[in-house]
Amino acid sequence: MSTIETERLILRPFRESDAADVLEYLRKPEPNCFVGLKLDSLDQARAEMARRAEDKEYSFAIVLKESGKVIGEIDAESTTYEPPKLCSHDETGAAQKDDAPRKDTFSPSWMLNAAYRGKGYAYEAANAFFDYLFMRKGIRRIFAYTEDYNVRSQHLCEKLGMRREGLFLEFVSFVRDADGNPVYENTMQYAILKKEWMEKQGKV
Repeated sequence: MSTIETERLILRPFRESDAADVLEYLRKPEPNCFVGLKLDSLDQARAEMARRAEDKEYSFAIVLKESGKVIGEIDAESTTYEPPKLCSHDETGAAQKDDAPRKDTFSPSWMLNAAYRGKGYAYEAANAFFDYLFMRKGIRRIFAYTEDYNVRSQHLCEKLGMRREGLFLEFVSFVRDADGNPVYENTMQYAILKKEWMEKQGKV
């Protein structure tokens, strides 16, 4: 089981006892990309915590050291890279295909209880989580999506040293308008490579 510790926070796998704290901010998740995580009851929250507890490597509760309260969450999902069909040769000279899928690129997401925003917790958690992914899990590249109106998340990506790689117009829809039509959102993509992270951290 992986645990990450910072000056004020502990990032650890979820527990069923986290249900009440998580329900506080998932009753009305923000921004729209998290609407699918909405919880309506403590029973739902307990079931969700039991499911999340199975992931002990890439899904963490953000916990205040001083109180033990869960104030948010951070996780990452892998993107499987299919390498080109290249051939190498074994000791006998026979051709061997190097075609094994590689999971070296991850996309993180983070969310904080609104009552704890503006205190630097998101950066503290994300900075430690990125270091964990790059240095302990051997990830090569991290990329993140954020809505064009989510300025807070954009600033966090930039503070983490990520580059803005693109803007996708009407990229995806998470909600519908009053008439039932999908509302498409403009989405920005940010990314950072392990070598860029190491240079930023002075670890080269």
